[in-house]
Amino acid sequence: MQAHELFRYFRMPELVDFRQYVRTLPTNTLMGFGAFAALTTFWYATRPRALKPPCDLSMQSVEVAGSGGARRSTLLDSDEPLVCFYEDVTTLYEGFQRGIHVSNNGPCLGSRKPDQPYEWLSYKQVAELSECIGSALLQKGFKAAPDQFVGIFAQNRPEWVIIEQGCFAYSMVIVPLYDTLGSEAITYILNKAELSLVFVDKPEKAKLLLEGVENKLTPGLKIIVLMDAYGSELVERGKKCGVEVISMKAMEDLGRANRQKPKPPAPEDLAVVCFTSGTTGNPKGALITHRNVVSDCSAFVKMTENTVIPRPDDILISFLPLAHMFERVVECVMLCHGAKIGFFQGDIRLLMDDLKVLQPTVFPVVPRLLNRMFDRIFGQANTTLKRWLLDFASKRKEAELRSGIIRNNSLWDKLIFRKIQSSLGGRVRLMVTGAAPVSATVLTFLRAALGCQFYEGYGQTECTAGCCLTMPGDWTAGHVGAPMPCNLIKLVDVEEMNYIAAKGEGEVCVKGPNVFQGYLKDPAKTAEALDKDGWLHTGDIGKWLPNGTLKIIDRKKHIFKLAQGEYIAPEKIENIYLRSEPVAQVFVHGESLQAFLIAIVVPDIETLCSWARKRGLDGSFEELCRNKDVKKAILEDMVRLGKDSGLKPFEQVCPSSECMNSFKTNFPLEDFLQVDYISIWGDLRTYMRNEKRSGLTGERVLNQEHVLSFPGHQNMIWNPVLRIGCPSFAEKVQRG
Repeated sequence: MQAHELFRYFRMPELVDFRQYVRTLPTNTLMGFGAFAALTTFWYATRPRALKPPCDLSMQSVEVAGSGGARRSTLLDSDEPLVCFYEDVTTLYEGFQRGIHVSNNGPCLGSRKPDQPYEWLSYKQVAELSECIGSALLQKGFKAAPDQFVGIFAQNRPEWVIIEQGCFAYSMVIVPLYDTLGSEAITYILNKAELSLVFVDKPEKAKLLLEGVENKLTPGLKIIVLMDAYGSELVERGKKCGVEVISMKAMEDLGRANRQKPKPPAPEDLAVVCFTSGTTGNPKGALITHRNVVSDCSAFVKMTENTVIPRPDDILISFLPLAHMFERVVECVMLCHGAKIGFFQGDIRLLMDDLKVLQPTVFPVVPRLLNRMFDRIFGQANTTLKRWLLDFASKRKEAELRSGIIRNNSLWDKLIFRKIQSSLGGRVRLMVTGAAPVSATVLTFLRAALGCQFYEGYGQTECTAGCCLTMPGDWTAGHVGAPMPCNLIKLVDVEEMNYIAAKGEGEVCVKGPNVFQGYLKDPAKTAEALDKDGWLHTGDIGKWLPNGTLKIIDRKKHIFKLAQGEYIAPEKIENIYLRSEPVAQVFVHGESLQAFLIAIVVPDIETLCSWARKRGLDGSFEELCRNKDVKKAILEDMVRLGKDSGLKPFEQVCPSSECMNSFKTNFPLEDFLQVDYISIWGDLRTYMRNEKRSGLTGERVLNQEHVLSFPGHQNMIWNPVLRIGCPSFAEKVQRG
């Protein structure tokens, strides 16, 4: 009986009992319950969901049996690399034809004039203009064959793609040129590639080319095609030296009147000869086939097919140089999927305005731009409260990143990050960075702040831009991702630097259909880059992480030994110093006869004044560059970043007592003055032309009005070229 009574006491309340209980509750309490239930339902329906990765992120690559330690992507079903994703796309010509179909003749290429909206050419219009250009080339004596080279010397603009597709339609090969190569390198390329015709965008470039012909440096150049308007004096000048100067419009009309049926290339035919500016010597012309480019594009599509594959309604902002393979591969992916490409106005200072008008969804960037964005964002957080809010919001978003969640509609986006996202147009859903290392801090913060899928890639021209890419869903930083499905990657010993492949460290080597065919007419350099088994030796030192991703930790090339026997990798040091807000470019140099490093620094004209003002240092840009306190503050900031990044004392350009003790020697001034500064200045010119070292153009460096120089034991200023307390230095360099 007692058990029965106990059971009745603990019985579940019936619905009638529950109703009676609810009636006794106050109205406010009932409303609170209702609101809580509604919010819970809303959260459950709209809660952020982690992006589903295409593979197990703890094992993103696997070792290939019998390959000597090579690893492949786990996205592959076999050990054979991916050649093409779409069966009907084996060449770049076929990729564009697919774009025509899937876009339903939608907008293709867009450009704008100042303060005007974008105007678009449709896919069929671009195809028609391309065939006109290709037909005109045939009329000018070219053949529809992969041994016919056509030069393009222009900034990104619709005509660039039209010329490219015109060449591809008739199996011709393009040879891009760009300003930062310098006149000597351009002359070398014209002769090496035997270019008889070059498309240029501006009369100034036509004059530069004519000057080479007039001086009998480039006798093979016969035709210059100009995109912009030009005067009759340019035509007359060309006639005098045997060069025909003709407009792009005239070429289109010539081709339209003599239209020829396209003769598409084969996958193994050459598509582009991409000249890379090395750190020493003349540029090397990498031979890239249609198969190379298609395989690299296909690998990207394979990795992102279930997450962010391009669509016809996507828009790409084109501002990175089309002369480089990174931008070329991105644009090929877009064209293959019928997407739109909008070109910037040609002035990088107007890029933000172009972004706001175009509202792109795809935005490829280089680390230098990311660093500027990062510095500008934190520079605007100029109070303790603003900095705390920014840090707090970024940490909340970064926590979501670690859970695999990517979104731009959180509370923190609405309160803190909306302005940042709007500055890029407000619609970006895909970003890709490459071409140089990027700080893990910068990448993680911008992934959180921008709320879009943000991939980091690794590669070089010789493997058609990319060989590694971060996997969708893996938003950790500090690595360059897993091998792309188009190639294998292995590490080989570098004994002189104590990197052993058996320990998971060594030189990164790449093999696959994306690896280039060699260098144009340069078998010796080709043999250095490609071994007998077809492996491309990149010169970078990598390390396999436990999850199968690759981390770049050093550089085999561009290393030197200081007098005390320590090896120096200047690129690593430069990339750390570039994180300093007032630094635009930096060049680190050392010699085996000296026990210290020197650094040549170009201040950032956009940030130096505001940065100095925060430290109580006022003045114009010119005045600040002459201010010893500013110079000291910049050096201290660089050294701080070096210490935070783990640089050893001998890797710093600062003359701290710690450095002095590690060197175990003194630095008399007369020894310092014996450094061959003419050699350093020549090295600087060469290094700064290499986008992998500087991230910006070499010409900008060499024309910069103010350069700061930080030797290992003494600080100097160059103003405007060289005015320092060391006359012999100035005289030597000016003579050089």
